[in-house]
Amino acid sequence: MPTGQAIATKKDIRKLSLEELGNTLGEWGEPRFRVKQIWEWLWKKGAHSFEEMTNLSKDLRSRLAENFVINAIQLDQQQRSADGTIKSRFRLHDGHLIESVLIPVPEEKRFTVCVSSQVGCSLACKFCATGRLKRERNLDAAEIYDQVVLVNRQCEEVYGRSLTNIVYMGMGEPLLAYRNVMDSIERITAEDGLGMSPKRITVSTAGIAKMIEKLADDKVRFNLALSLHAADDRKRNQIMPINEQNNLSVLMEALSYFHRKTFNRISFEYIAFDGFNEGPEDARNLIRLCRRFPVRVNIIEYNPIEGANFRKAGEDRIDNFARMLLDAGIMVTVRRSRGKDIDAACGQLANKG
Repeated sequence: MPTGQAIATKKDIRKLSLEELGNTLGEWGEPRFRVKQIWEWLWKKGAHSFEEMTNLSKDLRSRLAENFVINAIQLDQQQRSADGTIKSRFRLHDGHLIESVLIPVPEEKRFTVCVSSQVGCSLACKFCATGRLKRERNLDAAEIYDQVVLVNRQCEEVYGRSLTNIVYMGMGEPLLAYRNVMDSIERITAEDGLGMSPKRITVSTAGIAKMIEKLADDKVRFNLALSLHAADDRKRNQIMPINEQNNLSVLMEALSYFHRKTFNRISFEYIAFDGFNEGPEDARNLIRLCRRFPVRVNIIEYNPIEGANFRKAGEDRIDNFARMLLDAGIMVTVRRSRGKDIDAACGQLANKG
């Protein structure tokens, strides 16, 4: 090969819009109905190869393969917890690894997938294993979509049920991968995609005010969760560096704006750390924040990670804290951690082998 000659790389066909796909097939002289067939294979059936597209001619499948690729994610490793939680590590086309978690609650007929939006994370929250990884890149919309498709297949195989909920609470900060996250939700909820209700989707953020306002302006239909974890700036600064640029006053203004524009459900995720954020003063501070707009507080057990000086709050302390919020009329759920024995619980995703 001559020096300096570039190696041509094929484009991922899933990066094409419907219009672009139509233009390409039109240039090839293919009938219009082929566009819909291919689109459905990509986004309704989750095809990972052109050979799967059995209602296309062999010649067309060959031409697609000559010109495009499908950069699908591949299962690299799977672990199953004693409580039924399944953690999957997926390998991306460029070799990076991400994790997704299937959280089954059969008695409530709820089967949730926790998906990742970035390779690593840049926010460095002190209690989170993912925050110790270098952020390599954002996931493509199709790579997020693939997590839902593959974990849904797991759910059907193991539990005989389809997924009921999707939470963007895995590796990475979704609002720093804004466009790709929004595009993935479009494909997951579209009629010519997976057709899931946006009300079954929750996007969680560590708190980026201007992007929360953008969600409001974009009139999103999914639910929003703020990873709060402390109800005053002094404590939140200690555990979440993002708070120094997005303090609680600014965040509450952004969330108020989001609620006024969308009326969508807002949740506060609140990990209870022993002796740090679960006392009476913390409850009073949290109650004040909850007065701004309707909100549900999800109190979460802390899941220890290596090298972090935090301890899980005792159940009595958690229950007392929850009772103070309930007595003030706040909607509260205490979420007992699942998948702790395989490092699949909240804050533990770190691509461990």
